[in-house]
Amino acid sequence: MTAIATAQSCANIAFVKYWGRRDDALRLPLNASISMNLDAATTTTTVAFDPALAADEVTIHGAEDGGGAARRVSEHLDRVRALAGIATRARVASRNSFPMGAGIASSASAFAALTAAACAAAGVELDERALSILARQGSGSACRSIPTGFVEWHAADTSAGSYAESIAPPGHWDLRDLIAIVQTAHKTVGSSKGNALVSTSPFAAARLAEAERALPAIRRAILARDFAAFGEETEQEAIRMHAVAMTSRPSLLYWSPETVRLMHAIRAWRDEGLPAYFTIDAGANVHVLCEGAHAGAIGARLRAEPGVGDVIANRPGPGTRLLDGHLF
Repeated sequence: MTAIATAQSCANIAFVKYWGRRDDALRLPLNASISMNLDAATTTTTVAFDPALAADEVTIHGAEDGGGAARRVSEHLDRVRALAGIATRARVASRNSFPMGAGIASSASAFAALTAAACAAAGVELDERALSILARQGSGSACRSIPTGFVEWHAADTSAGSYAESIAPPGHWDLRDLIAIVQTAHKTVGSSKGNALVSTSPFAAARLAEAERALPAIRRAILARDFAAFGEETEQEAIRMHAVAMTSRPSLLYWSPETVRLMHAIRAWRDEGLPAYFTIDAGANVHVLCEGAHAGAIGARLRAEPGVGDVIANRPGPGTRLLDGHLF
């Protein structure tokens, strides 16, 4: 008999970034981070364990994957199989509502959804903390997509101590993340490689110290709904992360000309009295942060900017949840 389950997870945007690991195998981060789930950027994944299968079958957006993505999925399914005490292979289908591999945390939503669906299908019952720890082992930032709303991921030297938990529900603050899409193709250097190069940057230690200083400041700003303090710290943290990437060996330059143009535009809008800040993950696309009252005006300006192909408008999103319908 086939056991099947489907889960949906939001991608997340980190305000304090995950950049650098203290343990590669367990994906333990160098520093704690804070993020927000993105309600319009979701991954839906169905997992079915089937005794008739000789190997795992992975389909992404309707196309069977036999490459690196499928290998990572199978490795993560092995973790679930070990917990369940089974060896049964699985059929996996996954779909995103946003571009994959373009710096919008597609691996976070993908592995969070995979973790929840696989555990449900295999009959593995885990609480939220344990589910977050398991998701982290598939993709570090996936642990942040398990809880709801605004989320903090704790850094630790042990796997049990490094998990994510919600610090505020989605309705706590009408914060918006408008993602200006300037690149839909897969980035040439993935986040995993970028994380591995952090120690080669001469600025790594300084950025780590600043991230640790910024984390409680950003947490306080979120809880107080202090947009100016939040935006200033978040924008500077993004620049520091990319400074480390740019000065690693080899150097990683994720920004495109359109990225830089938007960074200048957002600062100009702010000078004009339109409150907005940017943050950028490991990619060219720009996340524009604003409060709900200004989202319409900022979204209109973004859509008029040269090189912006689309704008994905996000509110704070829910945590990972199981769905009744399946993808096959």
